[in-house]
Amino acid sequence: MPTAFKRKLDLHRRQGRTNPLIWLAAILCTIIAIAVVIAGIVVFIAYLVIHPRVPVISITNAHLDLLRNDYAGLLQTQLTVIVRAHNGNAKAHATFSDISFNISFQGQGIAVLVADSLEVPKNSTKDLNYVIQSSSIPLTPDQMEKVDDSWKKNEIAFDFKGNARTRWRIGPVGSVKFLCRLNCQLKFHPLNGSYIPNRCTSKSK
Repeated sequence: MPTAFKRKLDLHRRQGRTNPLIWLAAILCTIIAIAVVIAGIVVFIAYLVIHPRVPVISITNAHLDLLRNDYAGLLQTQLTVIVRAHNGNAKAHATFSDISFNISFQGQGIAVLVADSLEVPKNSTKDLNYVIQSSSIPLTPDQMEKVDDSWKKNEIAFDFKGNARTRWRIGPVGSVKFLCRLNCQLKFHPLNGSYIPNRCTSKSK
């Protein structure tokens, strides 16, 4: 057999062989793909079994203890507000942290409310009881008019905004974190201080 023909035949055989590194890469990719599929199945099954729910914060009750304004345009007020941290997960504890709320009237700040981190057991609630007492707040003429109208209509509203961070564990998935935001109005009858019920529950982000 001619030497040139043998060389071509040997070259063709070498080119027909697959590099071992390519085989190794293919095997690794297959293993990774199988692991991803298995992990997805585990997460899906864990979700069906645990059925996780995002913890929420809400206002369950409140009372206008004091509302006083004078001709000098000064407002004094005291409110009691109950904020509830609710963990609806049947198989996981939840942590609420960075709790902070602002309460204001017609854009005029009244108080900043904070609380330490708290643990809420599975399928349980914990209440935060705030008593907000303001010093004399100077009002603008427009704000004074709003207060007078509130007395006449027997209805006054305060803005309540804030947030809290929640964290809880979902089985093998690990810890999940959300930011709960509250943005609502607290309405009262100033003549007797009673709270006008209004849905005020956090939205998660």
